[in-house]
Amino acid sequence: MNPFASRVLSIGAIAAVTALVFHLPAAESPERKHLRNIGQLTFGGENAEAYFSLDAGRLIFQSTRDGYGCDQIYTMKIDGTDIRMVSTGKGRTTCSFYYPQGDRILYSSTHLSNPACPPKPSFKGGYVWSIYDSYDIFSARTDGSDVRQLTFSPGYDAEATVSPLGDLIVFTSMRDGDPELYLMKPDGSEQKRLTSSEGYEGGAFFSWDGKKIVYRAYHPKTPAEIRRYRELLRQGLIEGTRLELFVMDVDGSSVRQITRNGAINFAPSFHPSGRQVIFSSNLGDPKGRNFELYLINIDGTGLERVTYEETFDGFPMFSRDGKKLVFASNRNAKTRGETNVFIADWKD
Repeated sequence: MNPFASRVLSIGAIAAVTALVFHLPAAESPERKHLRNIGQLTFGGENAEAYFSLDAGRLIFQSTRDGYGCDQIYTMKIDGTDIRMVSTGKGRTTCSFYYPQGDRILYSSTHLSNPACPPKPSFKGGYVWSIYDSYDIFSARTDGSDVRQLTFSPGYDAEATVSPLGDLIVFTSMRDGDPELYLMKPDGSEQKRLTSSEGYEGGAFFSWDGKKIVYRAYHPKTPAEIRRYRELLRQGLIEGTRLELFVMDVDGSSVRQITRNGAINFAPSFHPSGRQVIFSSNLGDPKGRNFELYLINIDGTGLERVTYEETFDGFPMFSRDGKKLVFASNRNAKTRGETNVFIADWKD
């Protein structure tokens, strides 16, 4: 899902622009340590969660555009051209990904329950996001045809990614009463629960060798935290005020926490080396409003800030060869709340 971008984003008009425009950091910018030739791929509105195909030839992402009232799934070339909608155009969609074979895509959608967009949550009681029980996970051909439903259990099923080996899908589900991580085969068979702690686990990504999983989690500890968590969950809501990152083996064993900063840490994914995780966090902002990209070793050491913008940066993913990084950002926004997809050359 895209809850943290939504905290600072609003839907704007989609600009009819397809040419690639480069935003180069100033020579003295600390971003230049890792990022070169930052290119903007989308222009206007809300565009996020863009992820590479295995060959890094295309990106799949979610966007509110073309007159739709909520996110649909699109693909494009990595130069920002040839944008195509590949979801049904009904309901709300999220969390899309390519199968490594390049012949199918994965995404979550509410379209079977209702073709209309589900209602947005109210923020009157604090910052929360909805885990709609109408979400199920689907696969389709890369042109959007041959849609196949993969999950059928009652409750929320979403936040799915495919292993680079093509043998497994990891996803979050509420089927057992709490948002936990599960595995299944690419066709939806052999679904298996991985986590069992009370609290939310989600946003999981596989390592490039398919042996490990990184994810975000909130585990309430105090009686007051537990009461609030359970009450919000009964309303189909999660409160996004504190999330830490965890790494585990693909079978659910050897769980270890890699961040302990009390901030909102989310959207983790692995560097191709398997030794580091890149993620988004508001840990550098005392007010908790600004999100930047960070690197951390999988043992929790070596925290390093990557981006330095006074705005949102999130949803990073490396290409398999480690030469490109794609991410979403509010930088260069022409209207308040606009978010776009950016791509950059990565320098280690």
